[in-house]
Amino acid sequence: MPGHDIIVIGASAGGVDALSKLVRKLPSQLPAAIFIVLHMSANSRSLMADILNRAGALKAMPAKDGDVIEHGHIYIAPPNHHLLIKPGYIRLSQGPKENCHRPAVDPLFRTAARAYGQRVVGVILSGTLDDGTAGLIAVKSCGGVAIVQNPEEAMFSGMPKSAINNVSVDHVLPITEIAAQLVQLADQLVHDEDPGPMPEEIKLESDIAELDRAAMEREAHRGTPANLGCPTCGGTLWEHNAGDLLRFRCRVGHAWSADSLISQQSEAIEEALWTAFRALEESSALSRRLAKRAHGRKQGQIAARFEDEALEREEQAEVIRKVLANKDKHDYLEYGNN
Repeated sequence: MPGHDIIVIGASAGGVDALSKLVRKLPSQLPAAIFIVLHMSANSRSLMADILNRAGALKAMPAKDGDVIEHGHIYIAPPNHHLLIKPGYIRLSQGPKENCHRPAVDPLFRTAARAYGQRVVGVILSGTLDDGTAGLIAVKSCGGVAIVQNPEEAMFSGMPKSAINNVSVDHVLPITEIAAQLVQLADQLVHDEDPGPMPEEIKLESDIAELDRAAMEREAHRGTPANLGCPTCGGTLWEHNAGDLLRFRCRVGHAWSADSLISQQSEAIEEALWTAFRALEESSALSRRLAKRAHGRKQGQIAARFEDEALEREEQAEVIRKVLANKDKHDYLEYGNN
């Protein structure tokens, strides 16, 4: 009978430090496999394996499609790929982004829960917003264990706080105690208790992460239309619930939590404000130039009209400039700072 030998970990901002401290405390003969998603740019080169190999005794490596799962190994999601767990092996996918991330934490946790049920331990470390919360709900619903870094210790508390607020978490611990708990759980035999039928939602969303067409077609007709557009592709979003967590998906599978959606919309608002500010400044400059040219031609009435237009554009631009200068005071631009 196995122990809790499938350990899935999600982290974002502040995650490199947290992961290094955690791995440093784990023994080389840990009877479990560890899988890590750390948010990163799609075009970045991940150095996480090198960092963790220097930090601890376990063998860390970038995950490869088809890798056989072995105890004592750490598998790290590569840039621009979801890390998915199948029974006995790893799948990498360029499926739809979740919470604007690929790799994202939720697909890792969800596929682990589907493949290994009660043997899974889900761990949420430092990070902003709430990626990983829906995945941790899936881990718990399949009988697994949920562990969260103490938000007071985390460099960024958004992800830990979201998990605590939305999931029936088993342990909230500092990093050093998380390591000890993982060792204990890996050695603890999993009792063969029936957690109930696998939620259809977990199967469906796991398949969507692999770009399964049938799953995407079923998803397109589920939930309630949210009358909102997907920030990634512009498609209509449909509203769903994972426990008490409000979530959204579009027809092609891009997924959002409410906080992540608001954060992305906030970025779009700021971009639109900068675009409007630039357009008004350019329009004002052009009107001033045309007014000067009209004055040179003794066209006073035309010059006055251009000067009025320039003044109007400058006043409008000043309003936007003040909004941008004070954007940290506006609630709609604060979600990314959790």
